[in-house]
Amino acid sequence: MSRVRVLPLDATFDAAPGETLLQAAERAGIRLPSSCRNGTCRTCLCGSDGGAVRYQVEWPGLSYDEKLAHDVLPCVAVPEGDITLTVPAARRMPQA
Repeated sequence: MSRVRVLPLDATFDAAPGETLLQAAERAGIRLPSSCRNGTCRTCLCGSDGGAVRYQVEWPGLSYDEKLAHDVLPCVAVPEGDITLTVPAARRMPQA
């Protein structure tokens, strides 16, 4: 399990092995911006603290500079350890 924190919402949740950051957030009741869910549209692009991720696609839609800045695409990024994401548009989903 990896511990994921989302700022500025200050939400924290666990990501199961093999689970993308987006899937883990949704399971935890956190809505992150998303659209294509395959790493190309960049709707979910966000910053991180540099925690390690691996991508489920061969070439995620990140530029070299974005990779250097530790930007990630949560829809196709699987955390390899604890990570903090900066997602200003993140929201808690209403409870059913």
